[in-house]
Amino acid sequence: MNLKFYTKVDCPLCEKAKVRLQELQSEMDFTIEEVDIYQDDALLEKYQIMIPVVELDGEMLGYGIINKEEIRKRLLEKNR
Repeated sequence: MNLKFYTKVDCPLCEKAKVRLQELQSEMDFTIEEVDIYQDDALLEKYQIMIPVVELDGEMLGYGIINKEEIRKRLLEKNR
């Protein structure tokens, strides 16, 4: 599984979310593709006030304050 992690520079919420995702990686097999929304105008417009955003296969799993348990639950559902 490859998670897309939409983020930006100097984002404290993004840093906290990244730590939570890395903690989950020790339990589950997935990769994290970090995407800076400032590198793409369409992404900037789409996610500007929502970041961080975690997506899997185009489906948003969480945004803003990322809840590790919710992401774990959604990943387990997707992995069935």
